[in-house]
This record gives sequence, structure tokens and C-alpha cells, in this order.
Amino acid sequence: MPSDPSAEAPDPGAVWPQAVLDLLTAAGNRTVFEHGERHVSGTQMSSLIRRIAAGLGHAGVRPGDGLVPALGVDPEAFAAVLAAFAVGARVVACRPDQLDDVLAQADATVLDRSRLTALLTTPDDGEPLRAAGRPRDAARVIYTSGSTGRPKGCVQTYAALTAAWAAHPDRWPPAIRDLATRLDRYLVFGSLTSQVMLEYGVLSLAAGGTLVAADPPGYPAAITRHRGTAGVITVGRLHQLVRDQRSNPADLSTLRALMVSGSPLDPGRLRTALDVLGPVIFHGYGQTETGMIAMLTPAEMLADPDTLTTVGRPPAAVRLSLRDGELYVRTPAQACGYWNDPAETADVFTDGWVRTRDLATLDPHGRLHLVGRARDVIFVHAELVHAGAVERALAAHPGVAEAYVIGAPDDDTGEAVHAFVVPSPGARPDPAELRALVPGSGSPATVTLIDRVPLTAAGKPDKSRLRPPPTPTGTPARAPGR
Repeated sequence: MPSDPSAEAPDPGAVWPQAVLDLLTAAGNRTVFEHGERHVSGTQMSSLIRRIAAGLGHAGVRPGDGLVPALGVDPEAFAAVLAAFAVGARVVACRPDQLDDVLAQADATVLDRSRLTALLTTPDDGEPLRAAGRPRDAARVIYTSGSTGRPKGCVQTYAALTAAWAAHPDRWPPAIRDLATRLDRYLVFGSLTSQVMLEYGVLSLAAGGTLVAADPPGYPAAITRHRGTAGVITVGRLHQLVRDQRSNPADLSTLRALMVSGSPLDPGRLRTALDVLGPVIFHGYGQTETGMIAMLTPAEMLADPDTLTTVGRPPAAVRLSLRDGELYVRTPAQACGYWNDPAETADVFTDGWVRTRDLATLDPHGRLHLVGRARDVIFVHAELVHAGAVERALAAHPGVAEAYVIGAPDDDTGEAVHAFVVPSPGARPDPAELRALVPGSGSPATVTLIDRVPLTAAGKPDKSRLRPPPTPTGTPARAPGR
């Protein structure tokens, strides 16, 4: 496991998730989790956590042991995640389609529904639960969405999670303080091990709010059905919601906050979203490796239209360094490396800084502008797709001599993958067959056959001159710009 760059261990007994356990105890009879007709109070949730934690202890789970929760979204799932942290386990977060790869490399066992049911038979002794995590141990390993390559496990230690701001109102930066007032009914879906689901969920609890299971998920229906006040949304789904509200408006009168991140958001589209949905958009910028780096609030956007081209001001606790235009950051809860991947760790984590591989500038007002990427990646529904991995998969086809991949804005997915293929002599590969070579989000939205790729003055491939067709096509096309 990579070493933790954090300076000092927290006070004994204060390690993550002790602050969350204390929040739930303080909540008493207040509803903290709503699932359909079920309303689970802080007292009831605390009891669930104690029972599961005791069951894990009886089953031999000790600090440092790896657990992969595969549980969905309900009160027991939330309790299980917190119980796993409480006993000091290494909680491994991944998508279902990554599970086989993750289990092969993560030294962890699956905590599924049947095992959880057995754990819940453990009696509750009623004694206050004290977090047992060791500060420098890995607390969470989040497998990044390298959807066309081997998933990478991003490691956060117990010290890092303890330093996070969500459960501690005295640490909230201004943008988060504004957001916290809107989290009365925070919609949760997907997985409660997700970084954004858990982080904003804890923030909601600290602000006195309730986690509401969006079952089934999907906007605007989940907002209207559950009277949701806040939720997370990708850029592509934000565009869809705006279109839906223009053509067939739903009653979104309860909505007060949509946290948007994961893909570039065009300033014009951001302005339109504010016009259609109202002052509810929080535009966040961060990475799995860093957590939140900056956030732009609705009030800032409405007060100064120039802010729409930025991602806001980083809070005081976030340090920035621009090195030849590339952004490096230090955040209180940043990761310390990748699980069992020293080469990639050395490339991204250096002397306590995280290399974002994003190009950025700071304006005179301290606002952060993202101006490009130092890495060739595409974000599809907030999942990171490496262009090189897609190109290698396509180039392995016998009918392909060369393959080039670019990303372009997409109303449905935030960004989409577009492939340009130079066929082998005498070949005419089927675009549908090529798309099938790349599973999941990395599968190209379009495959265009070209006779040769544009070149720079230095004779290198110039992907910046490739442009996706307006509609999917499999007919040969001359390279754009020629």
C-alpha cells in the first residue's frame, strides 16, 4: 500500500467514521434515511451499524482487511458501509462490471446481501461504537472508471478521510456552507460507496438532512416522487433534464441543488441550465484522487456572468501549483497513491502533491479556469475513458492499420468517444464490429473510415483536426482538414 503523505495521525478515537457515528447518535429520533415507506431514525441507524460491526468482528474481519460492498442503496447498505469503516476495514468501491478485475488485484472479499442478512442477526449490545481504523491504513480504495483498461484503485487512508470536511461544519468552505443549507432531502442512488454519494450524504447528515433512496433513479421523476431538494447529476443528464423541462415541465419546486461534475460544461449550456432550472446548479471540479478542488455556486454565477467560464475559487484548505500550465493540487483528504501500482503512483503523486493532468490558469480574482488536458482522456457519463486504450483495442482488428480517438461534447453523455480508422490495404472493417471491440463507456459513438490521418508540421498525427460526423456513419470519409 502506498505511504500516506498526511502529517500526523488524528487523536485516538476521532478517526473516521467516528464523526459520522456521533452525528447519527445526536440525530436521535430524527429520520436520517428514507427508503420508500421506511423512515429510519438516527437511533435505529446506529443500532444497525453496531449489529453489523459486531457481526464483522465475530466473522474475523480486522483492521486492514478488504471488503467490497455489493449492496445497492437502502438503510442496511448504508449501515454496512459505515460499519465496515468502523471496524477499520479497507472498503473497496467499484462498479459491478469491474468486480472480477478488482477481486483479482484488491485482496478483498465481497460483502453481498446474503452475508449482510447474516450479519444483521448479531445482537446489539447498545454500547457506543468507537471507530477502530488505524490512521495510516487504507480506508477506501475507489476503482477509477478506466473503462477500456485495467481499473486503478485510488487509495485514501483513514487519516485522509478523517481530515475531510463533510462531517465537520467548522471546516466547511463558503461554497459547501451554501450547499449544505439545501440538502434537506438528498437523493442517493447507485452505490453508497461512491465518493460523491457518501461525501454529500455525510454533508447532508451534518446539516440535519435526510438521505432519500431514489428508487428508481432518474430525473426529473425521482425529484418529484421523493420531493428531493438535492442530488448529483452528470453533464449529459443535466442536458437531458433541461430538454425535458423545456418540452414537458415537471414540478421541480422542491429542488434547491444539483451538483454537476465529471465532464466539461460549456458556459452557454450552464447559463441555459440556470435559466431553465433556476438558481440550483453547483458546478464542482475535483478528481477521485483529490476530492473537491473548487466549486462554483449559483449566487456567484448569477452575480457575475464571467464566472461561467470558471470552476470557482478553491477553498483556503486547497493548495494549487501551476507547473508549465499543468495543475497540481494538495487537498486535506487527497489519496496517497494507487493500490499495488507503484509506477502510476509515482507519475501522479509527488512530494505530497497530486498531478491532475489538467491544464489551468488562475484569474486575478482567484478563480480557476480549466483550459485543456495534459492527458488524452474522455469523460463519458463522468466515467474516465483513456483514448489510447480505445485506439489499441481498435488497432488490434486485422482490418485496421491505424486508429485515432477523440472526445467531443455530447448532449446525452457529457462527452462521447469518436473513432477514426485507417483500414488495412484492401480491407473495409465494419464500424459496428469495431465498436463491439470496446466494452462499456469506451465504445465509440461513431467510427469513421479515413484514408489517412492529418499531420502536424512535424509530421505527427494531428488529432485536433479530426471532427466527428454529425450522425454515426460507416462510410469512408476523407480526413477533416485535408
